[in-house]
Amino acid sequence: MSNQKKRNFQIEAFKHRVVVDPKYADKTWQILERAIHQIYNQDASGLSFEELYRNAYNMVLHKFGDKLYTGFIATMTAHLKDKSKLIEAAQGGSFLEELNKKWNEHNKALEMIRDILMYMDRTYIESTKKPHVHPMGLCLWRDNVVHSPKIHSRLLNTLLDLVHKERTGEVIDRGLVRNVTKMFMDLGESVYQDDFEKPFLDASSEFYKVESQEFIESCDCGDYLKKAEKRLTEEIDRVGHYLDAKSEDKITSVVEKEMIANHMQRLVHMENSGLVTMLLNDKYEDLGRMYNLFRRVTNGLATVRDVMTSHLREMGKQLVTDPEKSKDPVEFVQRLLDERDKYDKIISTAFGNDKTFQNASNSSFEYFINLNARSPEFISLFVDDKLRKGLKGIADADVEVVLDKVMMLFRYLQEKDVFEKYYKQHLAKRLLSGKTVSDDAEKSLIVKLKTECGYQFTSKLEGMFTDMKTSEDTMRGFYGSHPELSEGPTLIVQVLTTGSWPTQPAVPCNLPAEVSVLCEKFRSYYLGTHTGRRLSWQTNMGTADIKAIFGKGQKHELNVSTFQMCVLMLFNNSDRLSYKEIEQATEIPAPDLKRCLQSLACVKGKNVIKKEPMSKDIGEEDLFCVNDKFTSKFYKVKIGTVVAQKETEPEKQETRQRVEEDRKPQIEAAIVRIMKSRKILDHNNIIAEVTKQLQPRFLANPTEIKKRIESLIERDFLERDNTDRKLYRYLA
Repeated sequence: MSNQKKRNFQIEAFKHRVVVDPKYADKTWQILERAIHQIYNQDASGLSFEELYRNAYNMVLHKFGDKLYTGFIATMTAHLKDKSKLIEAAQGGSFLEELNKKWNEHNKALEMIRDILMYMDRTYIESTKKPHVHPMGLCLWRDNVVHSPKIHSRLLNTLLDLVHKERTGEVIDRGLVRNVTKMFMDLGESVYQDDFEKPFLDASSEFYKVESQEFIESCDCGDYLKKAEKRLTEEIDRVGHYLDAKSEDKITSVVEKEMIANHMQRLVHMENSGLVTMLLNDKYEDLGRMYNLFRRVTNGLATVRDVMTSHLREMGKQLVTDPEKSKDPVEFVQRLLDERDKYDKIISTAFGNDKTFQNASNSSFEYFINLNARSPEFISLFVDDKLRKGLKGIADADVEVVLDKVMMLFRYLQEKDVFEKYYKQHLAKRLLSGKTVSDDAEKSLIVKLKTECGYQFTSKLEGMFTDMKTSEDTMRGFYGSHPELSEGPTLIVQVLTTGSWPTQPAVPCNLPAEVSVLCEKFRSYYLGTHTGRRLSWQTNMGTADIKAIFGKGQKHELNVSTFQMCVLMLFNNSDRLSYKEIEQATEIPAPDLKRCLQSLACVKGKNVIKKEPMSKDIGEEDLFCVNDKFTSKFYKVKIGTVVAQKETEPEKQETRQRVEEDRKPQIEAAIVRIMKSRKILDHNNIIAEVTKQLQPRFLANPTEIKKRIESLIERDFLERDNTDRKLYRYLA
């Protein structure tokens, strides 16, 4: 048994009742009410906030929270009604000042009252879910002051009037307006929006609707855009000074709609100042302003882009189809490059390098460049001109810039194989005549073409350079094995591989005896060192340097073609020769001989022989003799220098025919590749896939593709389906 003494009594519960004097709550509230009055009357210096807080605390503690809360609301409401009357009584400009003053006083009083009633805020209000002291104080201000019938519309109109004055150039008190609009924000987002922002936006819309109409009737496009830009900047600045930051997008949308979106078409098409005029006159600043403004509105950039594209295509079409502008191929291409540079600068400077504008520009250039069937030829002629003389003395970096620009135009060509044909011809002439300005530039362009189109495109071009290098080695070997040839005429032979070089018919020509002997010795040497090869002399592609002595001992060195050399050497044995005699002695074909004689006798400053009778045309009855009076300030005189010039119509037809013939095996190869992979395919899909596969080289003609399909069927590469004649099968 435990030794602990047993308790006889134990407390189960204890209740203590405190009886509060009914007059306690009234007395305590009177103290607090007096304090609130003093605070609102700005006479709170003698108040003990610790004592006031304790009184409010005790009221809540003794279950008088409701009395305290309702009393606080009633007292504050009474004070706000008084303040509302004072604000209403304010006249003119003092109205906003009085409102702002009373608002500041209310906020200061509300801060003090909230501190006194802090315990009520944390307990009674929290448990009853009533509005807290500070939010309730704001609501009371809203309901009793801002929404007062005599204040509400007056306040809004005053603010809108101040904004209007500022827009029309007057100076206003931005600080005061800022305080008032901040009051709206403090009262809640919905109050700011409903009581100020929405009416403000509506008034702004009407203002800019009227103003934009006035501007567009009196300004040109550039000036209008400046005003629109200025207005946008002003509104953004206005938001920063006295509006809610969230209002920026809304007010700028209003300006954009009224000043830009509603007038887009009229602005871009404005006569003598719209988009086309800006493009024509390089108005980069105005174009940039239009781009930056129009990008803000729906379909704005599309509108600018469409007008630019339409103008560019029309301008380009006029440029490439004008016969006058097509007379000089080099100028023709230079105009294209100038336009390309211009639009590149516009897009980079004014349009922010916008990819959609770049694509529109590229599409436009591709469209109109291919309207002229001779564009591939002209671009090759431009390259020929630059690589002959146009790039002489230019820095390597600048040469690369020119070549890159040429490649840009090349990419637009739909018939790249036509360019290849002409380029090969022109390159051959440059290499064989030694007229290329830089081997590095030539090879750089070939590398660019290879990167763009692949090895197959440039393999023959590279083969031409290989032949030139091999020929140098061959000539060293030839003269090394014939030391006796060091005296007398010098022969330089370039051995060209058939297939790598443009096909040239062998033109007959009787070479002078001293040259003919050298040629035969070279033939014997070459065929003796290379078995199984044949040599065919291309006399029409050669040149010669001849020393000539004219009357009074005038000496010159003439650079002439092989044909011209053959003609001039005849005059060593004859003083006068007829056309028939020259033709019989040289056996040069009549068309070539006439051109040869024209260059020797009819070109001013190069007329080393005389023709009787004097005329520009060569007749079969003409007589020729050496021009003893020939003179030139240069010792070396070039005669009949090969220059970049357009093909004649028959030559053009011949080139086109060769291109068409070369395309046939390429089309067939593409068909076989596709069918080998797909096994079975319908006609339309074959056309589409072949076109796509060959597009990097040329735009295949569907009719020609169909002919090649028929040819492959005849040769048992393909067969038609028995039931569906438009379905083809590959035969392995």
